[in-house]
Amino acid sequence: MTQNIKFSMLKKRSQLLQQLRAFFYARSVIEVDTPMLSSAGVPDPHLHALTTQVEVLGQREHQRYYLQTSPEYPMKRLLCLGSGDIFYLGKVFRQEGISPRHQVEFVMLEWYRLGFSMFDLMEEMTHLLQSVLCTEGGGKLSVEQLSYQQVFTKYAGIECIFSATATQCRACLERHNIPEIVGVDAEDKALWEQLVLTEVIESKLGRNGKQFAITFVYHYPASQAALAKISSENSETAERFEVFVNGMELANGYHELADAAQYRSRFKASLQQRKQLGYASIPLDENLLFTLAQQPLPDCSGVALGVDRLFALQQGFDNISQGIAFGLEES
Repeated sequence: MTQNIKFSMLKKRSQLLQQLRAFFYARSVIEVDTPMLSSAGVPDPHLHALTTQVEVLGQREHQRYYLQTSPEYPMKRLLCLGSGDIFYLGKVFRQEGISPRHQVEFVMLEWYRLGFSMFDLMEEMTHLLQSVLCTEGGGKLSVEQLSYQQVFTKYAGIECIFSATATQCRACLERHNIPEIVGVDAEDKALWEQLVLTEVIESKLGRNGKQFAITFVYHYPASQAALAKISSENSETAERFEVFVNGMELANGYHELADAAQYRSRFKASLQQRKQLGYASIPLDENLLFTLAQQPLPDCSGVALGVDRLFALQQGFDNISQGIAFGLEES
């Protein structure tokens, strides 16, 4: 990429950041700046944080700190303390392999809306994506909302994923000519289900023929709730959604869990999973847990969106590195 082309790209990226901020300023959502370092980490076994050693006043030994994988925990503390609607637009860090869709250091947009249901937040997400991705004179993108169950029926031919077996999931992979996957327990239903989702379904989401579309997948299984509420209508599902455009996951949102005891319980369950997988233990965020216990989280929904992926979609890039000044390889 020549220098002139790169600076042209940077101007477009700057315009996107301005547009995102303007979207929330117009809705009286306050921008917040949260710490990038924390003495506690995220116990989720699917998230791996970078760490650094910090010389802390009064401590003989350097102390380990975690770079934020998301501003979620400090933002929730602010919500408990009465901040009202808030958003964050800035850097986060995740120790994952570099790929066309991921850099270790990337930009995240995360926001929380008081009194919003999961579906209210999905509607606001639709407005945001339409404003960013619609080309002038091109009309709005089509929008599809499907439950987790419905995407398995529509795109994988599995009538009820909640009662399906590992054998049915493996058969689905074979029907769709997915190369044989070795090293997976033949009876590990959860993992085979995840493979059907990633290998068969996700590439079909967010497409309308050759055009971009917006697909929302909601009511994920309760076992994949993370920090979302369990649905009051169906205890098998969580009030969690993900957003896909052109076969790529863009965002992950919840109707937020509020109960402090449930936070600790889910954190401990995640730590147990980490232990079973051979990952290092993570100190829990006691500041968050204490705040939740003292001043409960107000009823709200929140979502985190990958801005580098969004910019790549907007500009038609095949690799998110085309839309940033310098990737890790150039740092």
